[in-house]
Amino acid sequence: MLQELTIKNLAIIESLSLSFEEGMTVLTGETGAGKSIIIDALGLLVGGRGSSHFIRHGEDKLSLEGLFILADDNVVARKTLIDNGIDATDNMVVLERTVFKSGKNICRINGKLATTVLLRDVGSKLIDIHSQHEHQELMHDEFHLTLLDRYSGEAFQKPLQAYEKTFALYKKAQKEFRDFTKGEQELAQRLDMLQFQNQEIEAAHLQVGEEETLLAEKNILANFEKLNDNLNLAYNALQAESGGLSATSEAMRQIEAAKNVSHDFDTLHETIASSYYQLEDAAMQIRQALDQIEFQPEQLNQIENRLAEMNQLKRKYGKKVEDIMAYHVEIQDEIQKLANSEAHVGELSKNVEKLAHQVAEEASRLTALRKKAAKQLEAQIKTELGQLYMEKAIFEVHFSAKEEFSETGGDEVVFYMSTNPGEPAKPMTKIASGGELSRMMLALKTIFSKHQGITSIIFDEVDTGVSGRVAQAIAEKIYAVSVGSQVLCITHLPQVAAMADHHYYITKQVENERTSTNVKILKEDEKSLEISRMIAGTEVTELAKQHAEEMLSQASKAKSAK
Repeated sequence: MLQELTIKNLAIIESLSLSFEEGMTVLTGETGAGKSIIIDALGLLVGGRGSSHFIRHGEDKLSLEGLFILADDNVVARKTLIDNGIDATDNMVVLERTVFKSGKNICRINGKLATTVLLRDVGSKLIDIHSQHEHQELMHDEFHLTLLDRYSGEAFQKPLQAYEKTFALYKKAQKEFRDFTKGEQELAQRLDMLQFQNQEIEAAHLQVGEEETLLAEKNILANFEKLNDNLNLAYNALQAESGGLSATSEAMRQIEAAKNVSHDFDTLHETIASSYYQLEDAAMQIRQALDQIEFQPEQLNQIENRLAEMNQLKRKYGKKVEDIMAYHVEIQDEIQKLANSEAHVGELSKNVEKLAHQVAEEASRLTALRKKAAKQLEAQIKTELGQLYMEKAIFEVHFSAKEEFSETGGDEVVFYMSTNPGEPAKPMTKIASGGELSRMMLALKTIFSKHQGITSIIFDEVDTGVSGRVAQAIAEKIYAVSVGSQVLCITHLPQVAAMADHHYYITKQVENERTSTNVKILKEDEKSLEISRMIAGTEVTELAKQHAEEMLSQASKAKSAK
């Protein structure tokens, strides 16, 4: 739902901020006051083609900002945002667009810079602008299948999801088959290369943890001289005539004598005695280490050669020994398959054939469900058109088979229609604009507004060319679309204005020789006066006022009955 709209320096609008609510909102006013400019602003905000010609005279740029509340069931818009790294966890979407005189555009979605393509993609999933000249999703053949699937309801979604999973497996199986059978010579070359790699890795007899052990041994051997010196010096420091053991022994002897005089020195004697025995043990361990270590240049050379061999394998097959060993297991499996390629090709072919049959079966099930839903849709559209006094109009859902299956199945779906008796139905996208097409589109909107996931629908003078009972029927249809959602409607029909929940009156004024647009939210008594003006024209008569009151009363009853 569109909640806030701010427009600055667009055509004759200098600065305008509007708040919108759920339900049906109409915008009325004299011709040229700026009603359509507000709709143009929304079109620009959701990615419409921008131009510096839109900028108010004398200004360097125009700016637009809109706050949308994301409907819970608008999963398509939410997915588009998530896929493009845009946060919408609070269900609020802020679109911003600035157009400069130079022609440069800056677009943002929730503060993140975006292209106009992404702005258009997101915007088309938030609002649907319908005018005599622009019919968005309903006027694009490629979207008709999606609309029919949404109309088909929850019962259709499970088989569709099941088909999508099967189709994904089928495409994967096809790729595996193609990759494996792309050429016998390539397969033979691949097998030779893998066998060489397998032999090279096997010959190395790699073991987990071996490299770490070798590096530790290499470090000892490479630093033999330094280590030997360290141990000798340490041993001499303890065992020399004036070394640590001798001095500690003397200290222990002296404290023992003191202990015989006073027991206050018992603990100190124990501490020194313990230190002495620990140092004596340490000296023994140093002596053993000195006896054990020896310079072994051949062993050092062997270790370095082994590490070099490992490094060479790592450069080819993995960063770590564990990676090389995992790769070894992988290529052994592929060697087995390649060595038995004929049998494996047969298995792959059978799998592709099996999945192709399954895809065809599930696609056929989808077609049957779609055709059933299409019959219901055709009947429902006929009822809607009858209520709009187009009893003889034709609406048909035409099916054709795709050349090959896709993610959506095997169906091409196009909506056909005929608005004149005796004329054959044609693709809806080929029908010329006019009052009859407006009614046809309104009938479709009445039904699809519940299935598109879009809760903001804009009608820009779609009631052109109608009057009388047809005008009343259109008014009631537009109101029906607004129930549970949001409709913004520019209208010149008093019947449509009378059905509105909210009425905005657009005027223009000249100040300091500049024209600007103003918007006023009408109160109940002001609504009656505006509808009187729409009925009577320039001069509002008492009869027109009475007619307006009666029209509002009838509208209230009609709304209560919905």
